[in-house]
Amino acid sequence: MVSERSRRNPDDVTEAYFCGLMNSVGYRNVDLAKPQIAIVNSWTDVNPGHKPLLALAQSVREGIWAAGGCPAEFSVPAPCDGMAQGAGMHSILPQRDLIAGSVECMVNAHSFDGLVMLASCDKIVPGMLMAAVRLDLPAIFLSAGSMSPYADGRSIYVTPDLKEAIGKYNGGHITKDVFDVWKKNICFSQGTCSMMGTANTMGTMLEAAGVAPFGSATMLCHDAGKFRQAREIGERIVGIVREGRRFSDFFDARAVENAIKYVSAIGGSTNAVLHIIAVCRAMGVKMTLGDFDAIQSSVPVIAKFKPASEYNMSDYHMAGGVPAVLLTIRDFLRQDVMTIEGRPLREILDSVDVKVNRDVIHDLSDPLCEGGCFSILSGNLAPGGALVKRSAVEPSMMYHKGPAVTFNSEDEVREHLLNKRVEPGSVLVVRYEGPKGGPGMRELSIPAAMLVGMGLHTSVAMITDGRFSGATRGPCVGHIVPEAYDGGPLAFVEDGDIIEIDLSRSTISLLISDAEMDARVKRGHKPPERHLRGILRSYRDGVRGAEEGALWL
Repeated sequence: MVSERSRRNPDDVTEAYFCGLMNSVGYRNVDLAKPQIAIVNSWTDVNPGHKPLLALAQSVREGIWAAGGCPAEFSVPAPCDGMAQGAGMHSILPQRDLIAGSVECMVNAHSFDGLVMLASCDKIVPGMLMAAVRLDLPAIFLSAGSMSPYADGRSIYVTPDLKEAIGKYNGGHITKDVFDVWKKNICFSQGTCSMMGTANTMGTMLEAAGVAPFGSATMLCHDAGKFRQAREIGERIVGIVREGRRFSDFFDARAVENAIKYVSAIGGSTNAVLHIIAVCRAMGVKMTLGDFDAIQSSVPVIAKFKPASEYNMSDYHMAGGVPAVLLTIRDFLRQDVMTIEGRPLREILDSVDVKVNRDVIHDLSDPLCEGGCFSILSGNLAPGGALVKRSAVEPSMMYHKGPAVTFNSEDEVREHLLNKRVEPGSVLVVRYEGPKGGPGMRELSIPAAMLVGMGLHTSVAMITDGRFSGATRGPCVGHIVPEAYDGGPLAFVEDGDIIEIDLSRSTISLLISDAEMDARVKRGHKPPERHLRGILRSYRDGVRGAEEGALWL
């Protein structure tokens, strides 16, 4: 049994200081004898995926009180990857580990009994998940829900359409008036961006893993059902505490296996690979790129969402959502895994009543792609591995060979895309953007979207030791290991070198002789000088490679 370790006895004289301080913020002594439930809130004014959490937290509180618990709320940072594009992106991935550490320390300092994790977006969900597995207390996750799509009477748009619009406008494909209307309206409401980026990949993954309620991520954020769901979660966490269950009773190696298969089946984010490996290491479970690939490649892709298809998250919800996908791939899943409902997955799937739209979520007899969502590449350019979202690559680009055009930062490739001609057939090489080199392993979301908007994703590849957005489409290879900063082969690519990318063979190769490569390595390389202070300096000193989940703390 899990002890309700925070219970205080007001008659114990040694608890006088604790009781007095809690009385000063409004808690009664009778409240302190109840299960102490932390509402870990990542609400912020400056992230649309997290602003709704302020109101949802109130419903969670009501549920906790109603079930006989005592709620106590504290906050953690919640950066928005979209707003942090460019220089701000250096500070995004480090916050995943900072969030994990801050939650862990706060919960341990105040000795809470259970946790409700309110999180929606890219680094916040995995950060809180890392904290949950380390703390191993009863915990349930709840997302804010999805942003409403924007409809102009002719088409429906969501956030990745705005990123691609940069390339369309720069290429003269849309007018300034259209561009201005899109800027104002495409991000139509609060909620997570209505695409299968990292936020919704990780949010729906929690549902598939059994530690968040179905519909948590796919439901529209302003749906009244979100508030009922929040109250139910508040009640349920008190029940889990009283049942004496730990987080590991629900989220174990079997749940992780199910999560990976789910992510692959829905064409999820490449960032999920990074985060799941990091979470596994926090669990004490070794997960290599090869291990991940073996699991993800065992299931077919049965659904694709924006920007890889025309369907957005609201379409996904109405098509049956996560339960519909799990029902479709149930024979691939570990159905004995326990869920926060207190029932194994098998019982839930036997009882769930959902009508599946097979135009959106395909049957196994009609898969969109065999062999999983991702390709883990290797070769002389990526001896430790590299990653591409194969299910989002045009068939004509499954094999590509072309001359390298090298850049030593995202800023350089952005400037090139805006102001210079990009030759069809080329391979854009963006290096020194890895976990150490960046530092922070920036995502090249805007450059990748610009390629699509310019119509170049069918003729130009982009490779990097940094990351791409989970919603990136096209032949974009990231997470190249070892990174250039550590002297990986990417550091020695020269303009005009021929690079071959073959997704059918899972290879990425620099077509020069071993002797030539040895000569270049002997000449050395010079990473760009970046004068670092504070967190980013500490991050560079301590972060591990992408193949280890870019773990820092």
